[in-house]
Amino acid sequence: MKESLEELEQFAIDVILNRRKGFRAGAIRILLSLMSILYRNLVSFRLWLYKVRIKREHNLGCLVVSIGNLTVGGTGKTPIVEKFAKALTAGGRRVAILSRGYKSVKPSLKDKIKSKMQGNPISQEPPRVVSDGKEVFLDSETAGDEPYMLATNLDGVAIVVDKDRVKAGLHAIKEFDVDTLLLDDGLQYLRLRHRLDIVLIDKYSPFGNEKLLPRGTLREPPKNLKRASYIFITKCDGSSNKELIKRIREYNRTAEIIECAHQPKYLENIETNERLPLEHLKGKDIGTISGIAVPESFEDGIKNLGAKIELTRRYTDHHRYRKREVQKFIDQCLNRDLDMIVTTEKDYVRFPEIQACEDMPVYFLRVEIGILNNEETFEDCINRICSPRPILSAKRFF
Repeated sequence: MKESLEELEQFAIDVILNRRKGFRAGAIRILLSLMSILYRNLVSFRLWLYKVRIKREHNLGCLVVSIGNLTVGGTGKTPIVEKFAKALTAGGRRVAILSRGYKSVKPSLKDKIKSKMQGNPISQEPPRVVSDGKEVFLDSETAGDEPYMLATNLDGVAIVVDKDRVKAGLHAIKEFDVDTLLLDDGLQYLRLRHRLDIVLIDKYSPFGNEKLLPRGTLREPPKNLKRASYIFITKCDGSSNKELIKRIREYNRTAEIIECAHQPKYLENIETNERLPLEHLKGKDIGTISGIAVPESFEDGIKNLGAKIELTRRYTDHHRYRKREVQKFIDQCLNRDLDMIVTTEKDYVRFPEIQACEDMPVYFLRVEIGILNNEETFEDCINRICSPRPILSAKRFF
């Protein structure tokens, strides 16, 4: 069942991105195009309902910073959420991250029935606390891979998961006395009033295939970039972004634009936690395994570090690995006499426990965000949040 769903998901992606040819794929694209027209109208209508206050925005009495994107996946959002959380915590803010916990395990039907019989409707159940900033309470399957990854990398930051992020925010304020909420993947979450909207744009695929869901990968039309307070261009490589910035300015003339890159830091052995410098990859014959939105970006990064990828295995984004899948890939790499296997940190948190193999060590690549241009703009953003100046920034921030 799981394999069939992933095959269907991959088929849909291939159709949307025009990788599938033939009559059937073409007919599906026509149908999806018609559905996109309806979707566009629904998006506009929903935004209008919030604008005229027919649908209610909730103000929780503390600073809410949304970090999100216009497209579905692939912009490298998690490391930027982590960077903001670390910077704000260092600046004296008490931070909680609110996430919907995408593809985390939902309560079973049995648990729902049991809860209702006890007089506790699901809507009134408390959010899942992944971490209180001191201890991690849930695994990646229950929390979701991104919340779990953030929890393991952040000290002093609470991570709370719930589809209803108003409820999650109230819980974080009450239980952890936070004064700053980071809304992970929150651009489209309008029930909670944002003070800042951080929008991420992939340098190499800024607006996906330029089409709205379900025909494309855009959640909203590019013109809605006007809601952004700050825009991060991700996956930069030092080359000019002049044309992309010019297009961004067609939709938003005032937002600060920050260019950044996902910078590899080190390799970590998933069994022993041994850390190796990146130089260890030079000249090595390796295998890569990943289940992320844009595997090419990860693989290109490995090649740029001097490794030669001899074998690769790709799964769909957020794939939950089975032991036999990982073990099979390890055996294949052993048969090819490769030096090591490298995966992403996001994939590592979804790995099952596997038998250690000295002849085929498995490492994940630790990646952090580096600001390439306008570092002072990022620092100013953090400083203004941590030490707000009412005369200069009350309207914009508070």
